[in-house]
Amino acid sequence: MIKEIPVTELSVNKNIIIWDVRDAKAYAEGHIQGAKNQPLETINAELLATLSITQPIYVLCGGGTKAGKAANLIASLDSQRDIVILTGGTRAVRGRQGRQGWRLKII
Repeated sequence: MIKEIPVTELSVNKNIIIWDVRDAKAYAEGHIQGAKNQPLETINAELLATLSITQPIYVLCGGGTKAGKAANLIASLDSQRDIVILTGGTRAVRGRQGRQGWRLKII
């Protein structure tokens, strides 16, 4: 099942899977702490089989387009998997950088 939450509502802990589905160059230019670079074209059934089915996969990109494509691809490969699109992507996080109390960081 695919659902969406604003990236600004993400509560990061080390037990969640966050995939930044942008290309390696965009990821290197800045990504949220804890996100793994998993470009859209690298997502396949074999990769999903290595992950626990009980853990949802959170996906994000720069603004939302690639994250939506990634979520649909994951759902087509593994219909039992919970997928969460982090709407707003890294642009939304960058817009909040430096605000007091803001917990997500671009690194």
